[in-house]
Amino acid sequence: MANIIITGASRGIGFEMAQLFANEGHQVLALSRNDKPISELKNKNIIAFPFDLSKPEDLKILEDFIAKNWKQVDVLINNAGRLLNKPFLETTETEFEDVYKVNVFGVASVTRVVVPKMPKTGHVLTISSMGGVQGSIKFPGLAAYSSSKAAVITLTELWAEEFKETGPSFNVLALGAVQTEMLEEAFPGYQAPNTALEMANYIKDFALTGNKLYNGKLLQVSSSTP
Repeated sequence: MANIIITGASRGIGFEMAQLFANEGHQVLALSRNDKPISELKNKNIIAFPFDLSKPEDLKILEDFIAKNWKQVDVLINNAGRLLNKPFLETTETEFEDVYKVNVFGVASVTRVVVPKMPKTGHVLTISSMGGVQGSIKFPGLAAYSSSKAAVITLTELWAEEFKETGPSFNVLALGAVQTEMLEEAFPGYQAPNTALEMANYIKDFALTGNKLYNGKLLQVSSSTP
């Protein structure tokens, strides 16, 4: 059984993933700013505490937890994301930065804390978006969000190269339309072909086995992009 960290676990895909892993017997640290939904599950294999990946003090809490409770981390899933759907000229510099603090800097910060605790066989899996894939369809209002999701794709490729001798492996999944609260915020009224649970099942399996075949790869997981 593996020790697994999931960020953005309070709703949507992250919430479903935490339960899937835990129900298979894995030990899960489910992190989100609002830990109430996860804590209310009272699943014996899930640990949760409030966590903001943009705050240095919370990163220190994470580092201390790993050191005291786990010998190693087998899987890190960078799932947390911040959405901003707003015309570019109306977007303030602070709003743009806030998206990057979560989607790019936060991902980098969590990865920096966790990787030293991972074995060569470990897997860092980052969740991106089809909106961040070069050449994919783009949508107005998502300049900050989609460009931040592009950044973590390149980060993943760089990490895989930097750690190719020592591990862990790094991969990134660019998701298409999944019926989540975030999709509703970006595309009100749109009905996606895949549920959060369906996508969570796919990501769970890939997180546990995908690093055996892939490292530094972008996989486009999309049957439909609005």
